[in-house]
Amino acid sequence: MTELATADELFVERIGRDFARRHLLLGVGRREGQLQLLVSERTKPTAIHNVGAFLELPVMTEVADAELIARRIDEAYAQHRRARNLDPEQPVDAVAGDAPENRDSVAHWLEQADRDLLTTQGKGPIVQLVDAFLFEALGRGASDVHIQPLTDRTSVRYRVDGILHDMHELSTDVAAAAISRIKVMGRMDIAQRRIPQDGRASVTIGGRSIDLRLSTVPTSYGERAVLRLLDSTHQLCEFDRIGMRDEVGSVFLERATRSNGIILVTGPTGSGKTTTLYSTLKRTVSSRLNVMTIEDPIEYELATVGLAISQMQVNARKGITFATGLRHILRQDPDVIMVGEIRDAETARVAIQSSLTGHLVFSTLHTNDAPSAVTRLVDLGVEPYLVSASLSAVLAQRLVRTIHRSCKGLGCEECFGTGLRGRTGLFELMPIDEPIRQLIVDGAPVSAIRVAARNGGMRLLGEEGQRLVEAGITTPVEVHRVVQMV
Repeated sequence: MTELATADELFVERIGRDFARRHLLLGVGRREGQLQLLVSERTKPTAIHNVGAFLELPVMTEVADAELIARRIDEAYAQHRRARNLDPEQPVDAVAGDAPENRDSVAHWLEQADRDLLTTQGKGPIVQLVDAFLFEALGRGASDVHIQPLTDRTSVRYRVDGILHDMHELSTDVAAAAISRIKVMGRMDIAQRRIPQDGRASVTIGGRSIDLRLSTVPTSYGERAVLRLLDSTHQLCEFDRIGMRDEVGSVFLERATRSNGIILVTGPTGSGKTTTLYSTLKRTVSSRLNVMTIEDPIEYELATVGLAISQMQVNARKGITFATGLRHILRQDPDVIMVGEIRDAETARVAIQSSLTGHLVFSTLHTNDAPSAVTRLVDLGVEPYLVSASLSAVLAQRLVRTIHRSCKGLGCEECFGTGLRGRTGLFELMPIDEPIRQLIVDGAPVSAIRVAARNGGMRLLGEEGQRLVEAGITTPVEVHRVVQMV
């Protein structure tokens, strides 16, 4: 059956022959909307991911003999070129572009990076290299790419599911050229290497539009760069899929559909706070409401999923901060406001006042748990009676990696040998009831507020983690890593 299967036309049209030969894979049709791929036993999972990401199709694989696959690839691409009246012997994957003096070195790193020649065709080698890292990072589901200089080499690492993984090593000269390319993308000063710089860029990789936040800093071994990947084409997570228990979700959604008050989501950077807020807005917003946001940055264009929401981005150079942006939003007759983060006293006061004057306000804070959000607001200078009157609920959350079902937690190349792949949420919800309001007004310590919340039914993050361990969803070590559960 494999021998007689016809090569997939879209695969042959868009995937380069050299890439297919190097990784020994070939599309041979569709089944239930999935692209069927012939692969060999040594085909890398990253190459399979890259094909699926580039063609924007889910893939299913069938292992076949390497020689058979190579022969089928040659036949498919030769037939394709004959159909287009092209010379079947002419190379189809030649890479154009001026090569620097260290071409051999660059070519080596390109080979190691599993580049997609169709997205880099016609570009110089260093541009290809950076594009290849971005494409591979997207295929791996990475949120960040780190280029870190060390004593004798430069390490390239991807952050996947919140954990950094070593992926490639570059020589010093290649790394310097790559960082210069990153600076060009972010419109930074490539001649200035002794001060930190920040930039933004939008690129198209494998047919996907990606927003990048770029940062470079000088270190003792050279410049270091970090690229945050914001995939604007990524599907917005549905509220029911973020991992919240039904008992918690029903109470949270009830608070999220009230006409006023402030709802806070707390947790460290990268704990999924913004995703929770986006999912909540998607679940609760109707066309009868005027919803506006102020964010830094806008991580997802909510209009693309049909939501009538106006989003504003912080721009410090033009004087748009969270506080000033929020003040302008209040003049737009909003019903619901989302403030990306409460960072300072002014933003806190304006958000609190907004919630007291008939607006429903969502925002985030950096605190370890839900009760600590109360003392954080007070520390920012908000009077306790205002916190008590305005606060509707606080949701603390973490993201824990889940057991990789494909390898049953044993570890494989796709999960970097960890046995964990993908993440789900842990949630600690503290609805503000009358006993807690009174404690806030009285200036009670956070320990007393925590006891009152526990008496009201709040389950701690560690307890939620233990529930997932018992259900076989994650591991005790992973839960302890994110919540320091004793």
